[in-house]
Amino acid sequence: MRPIGIDLFAGAGGLSLGFEQAGFDVKAAVEIDPVHCAAHKFNFPNTAVLPQSVEGLTGGKIRAVAGIGSRPVDCVFGGAPCQGFSLIGHRVLNDPRNQLVLDFVRIVGELDAETFVFENVKGLTVGKHKRFLEELVQAFDLAGYTCQLPWKVLNAGHYGTPQSRERLFLMGAKKGRPLPEYPDARTNIAGKKQQFPALPIGPTSHDAIGDLPDAEDFATLMSSDAVTTTRFSDPSAYASELRCLSNSSWHYGYPREWDPSVLTSSARTQHTDISRRRFTETEPGTIEPISRLFRLPMHGVSNTLRAGTDGARGAFTSPRPVHYRHSRCITVREMARLHGFPDWFRFNVTKWHGARQIGNAVPPPLARAVASQIVASLGVKPSRPQEHMVLGDPDLLTFDLSNASAYFGVAAPSSKRDRKSGATKRRQIDIERERLADEVKAYG
Repeated sequence: MRPIGIDLFAGAGGLSLGFEQAGFDVKAAVEIDPVHCAAHKFNFPNTAVLPQSVEGLTGGKIRAVAGIGSRPVDCVFGGAPCQGFSLIGHRVLNDPRNQLVLDFVRIVGELDAETFVFENVKGLTVGKHKRFLEELVQAFDLAGYTCQLPWKVLNAGHYGTPQSRERLFLMGAKKGRPLPEYPDARTNIAGKKQQFPALPIGPTSHDAIGDLPDAEDFATLMSSDAVTTTRFSDPSAYASELRCLSNSSWHYGYPREWDPSVLTSSARTQHTDISRRRFTETEPGTIEPISRLFRLPMHGVSNTLRAGTDGARGAFTSPRPVHYRHSRCITVREMARLHGFPDWFRFNVTKWHGARQIGNAVPPPLARAVASQIVASLGVKPSRPQEHMVLGDPDLLTFDLSNASAYFGVAAPSSKRDRKSGATKRRQIDIERERLADEVKAYG
């Protein structure tokens, strides 16, 4: 029987995918953003999605919705937002803005989980913010858990991902259980100063996206995010895995039924002629000085892919890098390749939501490396499932906040963006936002 995982603050499912690929059945995913919930439901149709905050959520409700009864929960994982860093005379976790972190600890205890994985930004390990982590370790201790110390900052580029992206991981287990170990680095970061000279060089930007056809060759992608094509080039070993060209590409996850001839998440971006000239004049591996966009190095790796802002703060599209060959920003699918998402995994059809879902996610290869260590600590031998999984309704990927909220029966979050309606208006907003962001340095 496969171990059971619960994903808190799930987003579109980067951690969910990595844990599934390591051998887990992810039975429930908790996420407050209904658009993210819709993408998660499409990609993980057998996972119960709870479209709500963890605040006030009980372990009993998670068990009921997930349908797991009294079965043991083997791991609870997720990345709670951490915002309260006013350290003058107060315990950090007493800051009400950090209540979600305490809720994470509480739910781990209420579910009586065997292990947990808490991930977050590297900044929590720097300077005065270390006190936050020290208090978090104490909170887990009071809840009956031992943390594997010292905590670690792991770079996705050292786990087979063509992106330099550092994240904090804190892992632990019930007192008396074997503690999971942090995964050892597996590769060096191509094009970067080598920290582990004995390790092989990992995949590059070219390895990740060099086989994909140019989105600008397809007029269809001006009004859609998908097109059927046979124009894929010979893939690298890395791209072959993301195209699922062998049984081993699925690792210990469930093979999805999908059409590999359809290029998805590839809506085109309109750039001005001035912008294209600047992109062309920018050396790969450097920053374009006006837009502040990074141009991918062909034989190096991407910088950290970020999520951009949410609707409450103006909804600026994430600063997608510039392609190393073409004078344009990369597509959402190309972002996904650089993040380690396989091609069957889909995102919201808009560039704004799609890029945000990737930028907020833990790269699945890094998540898989961490989850594999959890599996080992549980004494479980992972096995490949025999059954295939049918992906969800593609309409889930077309939802804006209002549509997604209605689908899940929750209140719609306030967003200026979603006061507009209609595909044409959304398309015009996307184009205008990206043009303005480029011209007035909104990406910076």
